[in-house]
Amino acid sequence: MVSFSDIVSNVGALLRQRTLGRSIVLLLSVAILLLLIVNATTFVMIQRTAAFNDQVEAAWQARRSGRLLLLNLKDAETAQRGYVLTGLYSFRMEYDRAVQANAYLVDTLAERLGNDPVDVSTVEAVTRLSRDKILEMGAVIALSQTGQGQQATRRIAQGGGKALMEQLESELGDLDRRMGTRLAQGRAQSEGSATFTAVVNGIAGVLILLLGAVVFLLVWRYLAELKDAQATVDRVNAGLEETVKARTAALVRSNEEVQRFAYIVSHDLRSPLVNVMGYTAELEQAGRTIDLQMTKVETVAPELLERDALTAAREDIPEAVGFIRASTEKMDRLINSILKLSREGRRNLVPETLDIGGMTERIADTVRHQLEATETEVVVGEMVPIESDRLSMEQILGNLIDNAVKYLQPGRPGRIEVNGRDLPGGWVEYAIADNGRGIAEKDHERVFELFRRAGRQDQKGEGLGLAFVRNSVRRLGGEVTVESVPGEGSTFRLKFPRRLILDEAGDAL
Repeated sequence: MVSFSDIVSNVGALLRQRTLGRSIVLLLSVAILLLLIVNATTFVMIQRTAAFNDQVEAAWQARRSGRLLLLNLKDAETAQRGYVLTGLYSFRMEYDRAVQANAYLVDTLAERLGNDPVDVSTVEAVTRLSRDKILEMGAVIALSQTGQGQQATRRIAQGGGKALMEQLESELGDLDRRMGTRLAQGRAQSEGSATFTAVVNGIAGVLILLLGAVVFLLVWRYLAELKDAQATVDRVNAGLEETVKARTAALVRSNEEVQRFAYIVSHDLRSPLVNVMGYTAELEQAGRTIDLQMTKVETVAPELLERDALTAAREDIPEAVGFIRASTEKMDRLINSILKLSREGRRNLVPETLDIGGMTERIADTVRHQLEATETEVVVGEMVPIESDRLSMEQILGNLIDNAVKYLQPGRPGRIEVNGRDLPGGWVEYAIADNGRGIAEKDHERVFELFRRAGRQDQKGEGLGLAFVRNSVRRLGGEVTVESVPGEGSTFRLKFPRRLILDEAGDAL
């Protein structure tokens, strides 16, 4: 995982290089920084503009509340005079409605003005004057209701109510002018903020366009240089491709020569080996004949028999013949194994869709007697199909299952599990796990080498099985690895392409 310090180190190394890439990175960094500054400035100015707009809205609402309050009191005064002059109940209803609305309008005005000392003083004065005005109008209404119309008219003519209304108009007029001033200031500030934001964005846009033009020119120059470099690479690749083809052909020829050499050597070694085995049989027969003759001599004339000759005939010669026979048999097995590897390398692969689960179960059936003798269980889990060479896959799985059975841990029931799964990228993995002896970590690679074995050598074998497995797996385009802990068991993992692709010769690409 790449750490932050690695990123900083790589960026620092890039900036120290005088390259086109560094120039582009620097210009893009400046453009990004400029965008961040513009965004931050725009955000701040938008917040300020919003605050100014809130102030404008608050001043306008307060101004409107003051005017509504004054209009409501004038409506109440008009309805009061109409009722006194005419006695009509509709005027009384209009008066009552205006009086009831007064308290709400005063509270609304106080709420919209806030805590400014001047505004608070205005609200107190308006509250007191509107209350006095309503009391004065109520007294006049009461006189009119009791039939004292002339006294009510005279009370109105005295001008007490008019004086209160003039004071209210004065207070609310001052408030209206203050609110008008605040509205003008708020609008001016909002417009100034919007203008500043537009100017900043305009300047930033011009600078970004200039940086974009410079980056475009640098990229255009870089692409031109890249095109020239690509042409050079294409010329080099053209020659390199021919070289690779020639070397690949030489390698194929060398591999074929090695396989032919292994076949010829194995075939030529077999002829003298057969002779040695034949003469060993004759020597063994001759030894038995000599032993019979010496037995007769020992019976008829024992004094003529040499003890050393008798020991040689009866012990030394049979022992030597036995060693020769064992060595020739081992050499015969090694030659057969080499021939098998050579033939497998020359065989053309034939891809087909394979049921690996069914194949594994059939292979397990071939060693059923060994499994029952060791109380071993073979579990075939979920498998995935694959398109590959049938014979190669049977030999690979057969060798691995045979090995698992051969190297089980004595004294405990054996268990062999075979599972498969899909891997990303068009690959398939099969795992053959056992609870056997296990393999030491230092031998994990060694067990795949020719004639090399690991652990106790108490089982028959020449050390060719896993070498054959690796060779076959590689021919199919895959790889084999082992995970193992001594005393706990081993897991061989086979990784193959889901679909085997062959060249014209029938070998995997």
